[in-house]
Amino acid sequence: MEHWVGTIFGPGHSVHENRIYSLKIFCGEHYPQQRPKVWFSTQIVMNGVDSKTGAVNHEVIAVLRDWKPSYTLMTLLKGLRAEMGSHANKKLPQPAEGSMFESQTRVAQ
Repeated sequence: MEHWVGTIFGPGHSVHENRIYSLKIFCGEHYPQQRPKVWFSTQIVMNGVDSKTGAVNHEVIAVLRDWKPSYTLMTLLKGLRAEMGSHANKKLPQPAEGSMFESQTRVAQ
């Protein structure tokens, strides 16, 4: 299975608290040796997430930048949730709850 859908419950004590975020995850044929590709389906303002497409930048997000074959999709989701609650992201103004990225019609290119 290469295509996955993930869910993150926003971390407490942040603008993400009580929000539910959906993500699309693509694990290529070389997963877990190679990191997955990740897109937020739910709109989010966060360092390392493209504001137009929801694509997660693997060079910015620590869990992807420092990917290890021993990591799981749960590790990925927990790492993204930790980034959401980080000092740099926890107070950024967010789009209306439930807003979705329009570009989420395809998972992998």
